[in-house]
Amino acid sequence: MNALLSPSPRRPIRELPDELISQIAAGEVVERPASVVRELVDNALDAGATQITVRLLAGGVRLISVEDDGMGILREELPIAFKRHATSKIGNLSDLESVATMGFRGEALAAINSIADCAILSRASGHSDAFLLDGRTGELRPVARSAGTTVEVKELFYSTPARRKFLKTDATELAHCVEAVRRHALARPDVGFAIWSDGKLVEQWRRCDHPSDPMAALDQRLADVLGGDFVERSVWVDYRSKSQSHLENAPTVRVWGRAGIPDAARSRADQQFCYVNGRFVRDKVLTHAGRSAYEDVLHGHRQPVYALYIEIDPARVDVNVHPTKIEVRFRDSREVHQAVRHGVEDALAAPRSAATAAAAQLLPGLAESALQDAARGVSASIYASNMPAAPMYSAQPAINFRANEDAYGHRVSDLGALWQKTPAPSAPLAGISPPSMLPPIVDTAPLPHQGDWPLGRALAQLQGVYILAENTQGLVIVDMHAAHERIVYERLKKQMAVQANADGGGPGAVLPGLASQPLLIPATFAATPAEVATAEAHAETLATLGLEISPFSPKTLAVRAVPTTLAQGDPVELARSVLAELGQHEASTVVQRAHNELLGTMACHGAVRANRRLTIEEMNALLRQMEETERSDQCNHGRPTWRQLKLSELDALFLRGR
Repeated sequence: MNALLSPSPRRPIRELPDELISQIAAGEVVERPASVVRELVDNALDAGATQITVRLLAGGVRLISVEDDGMGILREELPIAFKRHATSKIGNLSDLESVATMGFRGEALAAINSIADCAILSRASGHSDAFLLDGRTGELRPVARSAGTTVEVKELFYSTPARRKFLKTDATELAHCVEAVRRHALARPDVGFAIWSDGKLVEQWRRCDHPSDPMAALDQRLADVLGGDFVERSVWVDYRSKSQSHLENAPTVRVWGRAGIPDAARSRADQQFCYVNGRFVRDKVLTHAGRSAYEDVLHGHRQPVYALYIEIDPARVDVNVHPTKIEVRFRDSREVHQAVRHGVEDALAAPRSAATAAAAQLLPGLAESALQDAARGVSASIYASNMPAAPMYSAQPAINFRANEDAYGHRVSDLGALWQKTPAPSAPLAGISPPSMLPPIVDTAPLPHQGDWPLGRALAQLQGVYILAENTQGLVIVDMHAAHERIVYERLKKQMAVQANADGGGPGAVLPGLASQPLLIPATFAATPAEVATAEAHAETLATLGLEISPFSPKTLAVRAVPTTLAQGDPVELARSVLAELGQHEASTVVQRAHNELLGTMACHGAVRANRRLTIEEMNALLRQMEETERSDQCNHGRPTWRQLKLSELDALFLRGR
């Protein structure tokens, strides 16, 4: 008989020795040297440190030393510092339910001491003596040190050599240690950090002295840690959720930080940082919220970049989920998800053309003679300092292309000629007009000065695809189909939202349902218990999406109707994907995404096509609409709609000034 199948002898129940308990805990807390660095830096921050120095040997395997200038540890408290569940962070259940410190479990030092040779050197603030505690012997002796604490960890995993074999090369472990400190540095610009490896300074981030301006301090720290390019290619996020509670002083969720523009997206998700009350976390709710905020503006499988800081009442988030404290659980995850999503969406909504123009040093308008001289090779910069401001002359008449508000609340302008005359798909949303049926309206307000146009004035059309425009910075190239597609898409979204508000009486009203087409023969498939439960629980949501999925047998589901626009697709695959998404995310989020995808299809069909010849007036109308439309820097598929070529770049192409 197989030895594995033979009955094992009876084993008595007994208490484990403290050393073994500590080593088991160490397996949860300490995965590699970076885990030790994270725990020790957490303690230094809780001690009020303003400068933290990390010293490493052999990637942290031979030595990890974390030195701080915090409040230190009193002599009488040092002997219990290495004992299990000894902590100064919490004292009762109430403290545990509203943790406001980085550490609180009281396990880290005891776990580390069980698998390494540890020592603590500390001098409490206001005291003249410093003491050293040996973790092996428990000996306490006086030493010399300034106020603060140094924790030394030598020969990591010396007592568990099998664990040491799982470590990578010294360079790899060093990289993980640096990353651990970098995550702390991004959350605490008020603290300076230095990392030394084998006697050499590897990284140093100086303390940012902006006590009255936390945003400026964070900008400086983000530029120091992630590079100036991250700050330049990102927008500020500062959003407070509207509490659902009826209490006046009900706590809200604040989301602030920086979100990278779509053009800064990367192939990997290695620059996505989320912090909850100053703690770096990996959370599916936050990751999904960040990704969903970029749905309409990212191309393909590109990953957004961001550094977001969520401030929430500590009593509304549980950080006691995992020994590493990198996972959290929210009491109201939907509120946090919506706060992150809306905060990032609002920050990305404003067209960047105006911000780009404002940031650049705008040149005064040139007179007609200046344009003629410039055409003969005289640099326009000569006139920037000598010529008075004057309007830019052109052969085209002064026409007003500005938009106004119509009865639906969305913007339309003199773009009647731009609407695609080919019929759009059969309207699958009740009350949503195809783009060709939107009435053109022209505003009678005075035409703004040309210098107020971030995307400039239209010059010509290139190959029936691109619009060439001139602004004060140089040349603007616009993909006319992509730009018009975004404009139509945003209008349709606003129209649908207005209709939903009118029908339901508020911004939270249910979106109109999608038209469905019954199947002549229902498509059946073998379903898991989770899929059957989801189909039964979300029957109304599925009907809103144009899907009818009902049980055919205890282990089989039948698809009896699908959305009209997807009638030619695979109903089983569609049903499985929708059920999987409903099982993971909020039903309202799934419905919103489905509607947006459908409106995107309508906008694509309704947008002006390539090789369509436009007049100068139509091109200018499109440019003005882009300047006023949210998220107009990318089309619905995440591709850029316009690019700027500065005069300096054009000069470089022709070797001017060399």
